[in-house]
Amino acid sequence: MFERPRSGDRALLVRIGVGAPATADELSEFQSLVHSAGAEVLAIIGGNRSRPDARLFVGSGKADEIRQQVELLQADVVIFDHALSPSQERNLEAELKCRVLDRTGLILDIFAQRARTFEGKLQVELAQLRHMSTRLVRGWTHLERQKGGIGLRGPGETQLETDRRLLGVRIKHLNARLEKVLTQRETTRQDRRRNAIPTIALVGYTNAGKSTLFNRMTGATAYTADQLFATLDPTLRRIELPDARFALLADTVGFVRDLPHELVAAFRSTLQEAREATLLLHVVDAADPEHTARIAQVNSVLEEVGAGQLPQIEVFNKCDLIGETPRVETDELGQARRIWLSARTGAGTEQLVAALGKFLGPTIIHGRLRLTPQFGRARARLYSVGAVLHETVLDGGDVELDVSMPMLAFEQLCRSEGIAQSQLETA
Repeated sequence: MFERPRSGDRALLVRIGVGAPATADELSEFQSLVHSAGAEVLAIIGGNRSRPDARLFVGSGKADEIRQQVELLQADVVIFDHALSPSQERNLEAELKCRVLDRTGLILDIFAQRARTFEGKLQVELAQLRHMSTRLVRGWTHLERQKGGIGLRGPGETQLETDRRLLGVRIKHLNARLEKVLTQRETTRQDRRRNAIPTIALVGYTNAGKSTLFNRMTGATAYTADQLFATLDPTLRRIELPDARFALLADTVGFVRDLPHELVAAFRSTLQEAREATLLLHVVDAADPEHTARIAQVNSVLEEVGAGQLPQIEVFNKCDLIGETPRVETDELGQARRIWLSARTGAGTEQLVAALGKFLGPTIIHGRLRLTPQFGRARARLYSVGAVLHETVLDGGDVELDVSMPMLAFEQLCRSEGIAQSQLETA
């Protein structure tokens, strides 16, 4: 029996072209994922098959080749750029006498390293446990032991059954804690919707430069690095728009080719920021020769999480690397549809902000609003969204507020607070 080691990062990579040869771009992304996980790449073994082998995925001949390389290079782990079934993973470990990791397990490991917030850590652990629950049957000898001793002899409960039961309990506990977090987030979103605060979500393929653009536009210091999944947890910051308006900008997790379905499910709450956004900024690495395919892959994930129908502006980042001039491309109605810029240098970001102001573009109303003391909550809400320019307290407790805010937000506030829109005296 094979006893799995608890550590080791010397990795042998396996990428098999199933139905078609593996492309150089797919191999490059696979290596980037492995490097992002912190592993040392010893070698890459390739090959082609018309369809996966049911037992070993790669077939017995290729498995012998991999085993020889594991022994020669003293690899700690063999990483497959494919989703392996539990039985395939188990059979490969028995055959190779080495720890085996598939693409899903690799991405989960990267996510576990990147999670920083409480919610992100819960989501990663939940995804890991769900993935692990299908892979409990290993080569570990202790999984076959049964309880013994006076009063405990007999069939008892195997260690495998105990592990499976404990996993189920932990998954149930994590789901309950995540529900509380989701409820808190939804309360915050309802406040934003009630106050008509537009939210702009940055989406795109991982390492396209979303966090760099986020920092450039908001002055924040979100972590950035030239690696896949540098940012995992969503971050929201306020950005200033023309005409004294503002919006919230959300930086979300990047997407990747063949993103495992359990990860999409686990991070559905994180991607809620994208689903609930007023507008999506689809950040594209303009210097990536495969950017057309990347756009299609991101749009596919957006469809899967229910954000496929939201308005979208494509932001072609890193235009300085290919000699393109920062510019705005518009449609027949004059609305921005594609913006070329460099988040690293800042070239083109002012044009982006101007385009956002025009796209979101509700008419700004300026005027004086008189409120009696019974409308104290409405006054507080006006202050909370930064709409009050000046306040005058009148005899009897009435107040006159000089306000400036989007027309849509003012209409929604009047409806919810029972204020007649005619009470606003415009200049």
